[in-house]
Parts: sequence; C-alpha cells; structure tokens
Amino acid sequence: MGLFSSKPKIKVQTTKKDGFSGWLKCTHCSELIHGNELEQNLHCCPKCNYHYRLSAPQRVELLADKETFKELFTEYKPVDPLKFVDSKPYKQRLIESQKKTGRHDAVVVGTCELYKRPVALGVLDFGFMGGSMGSVVGEKLCLLIELACKEHLPLIFVSASGGARMQEGILSLMQMAKTSAALAKYEDTGLPYISVLTNPTTGGVTASYATLGDIIIAEPDALIGFAGPRVVEQTTREKLPPGAQKSEFLLEKGMIDCIVNRHQLKDKLSLILEYLTNTVHAKEDPLQQELQEMLEEVSSVR
Repeated sequence: MGLFSSKPKIKVQTTKKDGFSGWLKCTHCSELIHGNELEQNLHCCPKCNYHYRLSAPQRVELLADKETFKELFTEYKPVDPLKFVDSKPYKQRLIESQKKTGRHDAVVVGTCELYKRPVALGVLDFGFMGGSMGSVVGEKLCLLIELACKEHLPLIFVSASGGARMQEGILSLMQMAKTSAALAKYEDTGLPYISVLTNPTTGGVTASYATLGDIIIAEPDALIGFAGPRVVEQTTREKLPPGAQKSEFLLEKGMIDCIVNRHQLKDKLSLILEYLTNTVHAKEDPLQQELQEMLEEVSSVR
C-alpha cells in the first residue's frame, strides 16, 4: 500500500446542533450574521440595523402584553367570485398561502393590552400574498374599527402590503373606500388612530387607511408609496432622487410624523397614547420631550 493510497476519514456535520444550518448575509450591509443573533435582535441586523420583515404573529408578540391578545373575526374566509386565473388559479394561491402562514387571509385583528392599556390592534402579514388587501382584509379591519368605536378603544394598524389584491378586482379596490369611511366614523369618537408603516407599504393600502392615522409612524428604511420606484421611473421617464419613497425621505417631506426603531416601538406607542388620551403619568421619560415637540409640530401643520 502506497503512502498516499488510504483516504483520510473526514466527518462532515451537515446541520448544527442548534438546528440552524448556516449564516445569513445581510441584504443591506452584506455582513454575515447568525440566525439566532438576528432573532434575538428582533430581526434587525446587529451590524447596520436593517429591519427585516416580521410575520403577523411576531408583530403581535412585539406589541401586545404577554397572553393578552384575543384574535377576533377568524370565521371570515376569502372566496373566488371572479374565478380569477393568472399564472395559476386564485384558489390555488389562497391554498398555498394558507398552508404557508396557517391563516385564512393576510390580516390578524383583535384586542390586547399595551402596557396594560386596552387597544384594538390590526396587523397585515406580508407572507400571505404580499399582504394584499382583499375583501376579507377590508371586512376584518372595518369590523375592528366598529368594535373600537363601541368599546371606546384606541386603534393601531400595522401595515406591510403590496396593495390591493388584483385577483378580486373591483371588490378589492372598494376596500379602500370602505376602510376610509369606517375611519371617518371612528374619528367622530375623538379616539386616537395610530398607523405604523413597515417595509413595504404600497398601493391601495397606502392610498387608504394606512395614511389616515392621527399619527403616522414608520420603521427605518421602509419602502412607502403608491407605485414602486421602478414603475414610477418607467411611467415618468425620470430618475427618482436617491432614497425616494423610503421613510427617511418621506419624513423630510412631511408625509409621516416620525421614524421609530423597532426596539422602541412599543414604548413610543404607549407614550403617544398617553398624550393623545390625556393620561400622561408623572414619570420621567427620555422620549417625552421629543414626543411633545413632534405632536406640537404635527398640530401646527395640520
């Protein structure tokens, strides 16, 4: 047997003991980050603070006090009245998204407590057909608005959407008017409605309830607009300014009121609700001065 005839025995470990099979490359800064580290940091890159998308259950867990969220109107399910077919039938798309997310449609609504304060909370899940707004989404949002009116609850909507659901045609587009009309009635109660825009919030959602909030908050570097940058450039045949349609650009132009890091979002929402419902506690908070100045500026503009 020759000196190099026998092959060395190499043990290959295909998966790590913690169940995670590898590292992730940040889509924003290209740095390597471990999945566990990303999860512990609320799915924000620890190197550049890029905010990755959260599912609806993750968003509810982030904002609601533990074991206080009560999901409502779960009996509503989407149908296919137009028998719509594009590259695949709409029914098939619904089945695939339902299996993927474990939910009937793209929205989760219910009541919960936010630092022991009762609120009505609605969250869109981008994982279900891009968070698109169909008939069920519009109906459940409107039912939650009506419940908030009846039970005198502050209202918080968190949006992540590609817009209206084209597979439902005019039925989807009418949800824009429907949700806007419901919010007009809610405004008569004098209760606060806070809209939180995450990446991305576009199309019919942006053009309706998402931008009707008394206070409009956005996460950092979120894409917000009606049509996407590529569509706008193709239509106008002009190059958009750097960072156009991102939350920082929209804050500068006055479309949104503030940008809040995900780690501070729950605290910020609680503080805003305290001011808007005249229940400010006698405690020192580093965000109070900033918030008071922001609200005064918003009031002067509007």
